[in-house]
Amino acid sequence: MASITLGGNPINTSGELPKLGSQLADFKLVQNDLSIASLSNFAGKKLILNIFPSVDTGTCAASVRKFNESAVNLDNTAVLCISRDLPFAQKRFCGAEGLENVVNLSDFQEGDFGKTNGLEIVDGPLAGLHSRVLIVADANGTITYVEQVAEIADEPNYEAALAAL
Repeated sequence: MASITLGGNPINTSGELPKLGSQLADFKLVQNDLSIASLSNFAGKKLILNIFPSVDTGTCAASVRKFNESAVNLDNTAVLCISRDLPFAQKRFCGAEGLENVVNLSDFQEGDFGKTNGLEIVDGPLAGLHSRVLIVADANGTITYVEQVAEIADEPNYEAALAAL
């Protein structure tokens, strides 16, 4: 369990994040068209998993915008923006913002992705949502970078994540 903060107040997550050098766990997440995506959909690509509570918050929206901008210059890389938002909300946000270089994936059905990766918030006002986490994996699915943002309102370290590619 990780202890993070929300506005300086302690909250906890469900477990430990995946370890550097380990393999990215398979997942089943809902795409904007309501189809299911799994790790195999991105086979052979480097991945940035930008995980956050909700695209309808300022910091989360900023992270999607930042990675959308960066993704244009990334070779053989997919940026997956993962939250428990409904796919309709993710699609609306990216459509309104003109964001086309990231892939939105939703864990709204069971929250299994958050539980499997130890990043589900388990107490406080955001209980059940994902904490702010970056996971980077190489083209073989080996994890090369992991960041649990200590204060959920803060932005992640974009430069470190991009450097880990």
